[in-house]
Amino acid sequence: MGQTLPMTSVASSLWRGRSWRERFRDNALSIAALGLFFVTFAAGQTLTGFREYNNDQRAHNEQVVGLGEYLRTGHFREATFENWESEFLQMGLYVLLTAYLVQRGSAESKKPKDEGDNSQDVNPRTVKITADTPWPVRAKGMWLTLYENSLAIFFMLLFLFSMLMHANGGAADYNAEQEQHGEAGGYSTFSYMATARFWFESLQNWQSEFLAIASIVLASIWLRQKGSPESKPVHAPYSETGS
Repeated sequence: MGQTLPMTSVASSLWRGRSWRERFRDNALSIAALGLFFVTFAAGQTLTGFREYNNDQRAHNEQVVGLGEYLRTGHFREATFENWESEFLQMGLYVLLTAYLVQRGSAESKKPKDEGDNSQDVNPRTVKITADTPWPVRAKGMWLTLYENSLAIFFMLLFLFSMLMHANGGAADYNAEQEQHGEAGGYSTFSYMATARFWFESLQNWQSEFLAIASIVLASIWLRQKGSPESKPVHAPYSETGS
């Protein structure tokens, strides 16, 4: 196995030699996406969920809570991670499925006969090493093997973490509901995962993510969005596969 190089020894080509204006332009897509996330999460879901939770508390003659206390409730954790779980599952599966399966004519697919082991991707073990080559490619061996699959691994780990946090929050929220009705709760994170309620919460989101994947894969065969990398060129024939 090759020598492992520390990550600090590799300067980031994303930032080097660029003005702040250029850096903002070059990262505008992620900045816009994260900005929308924080607005909808903080000002949207968190505040409306806080209000909804206290409305429910009043309806059951229970004490209302402050925002900080609400953020520690199962209601907040369950609502947050139930959605994150399905999104990370979608992304992880999408990365894996597009590596091994094709859809002729889709902008989201590799060309037929270029899937799986037939991929025409450059072999990272034979490329010329430069200053910008990622350090796992330089290190080779185990690090390169992990790096070759790191995107799917990343999303699947986030999916599993979100799934556990969904169950943790769901169990706490369900136990609180049972107490409000004078019944015993006592569900742990893992015992809650065995309930129909947990799987109903999960599967109602999973199915929508699978439908979304199928929709973009199939719609990109016939429909176009000028300027988007998720679309084929406007003039491209329906049978052309890939972007």
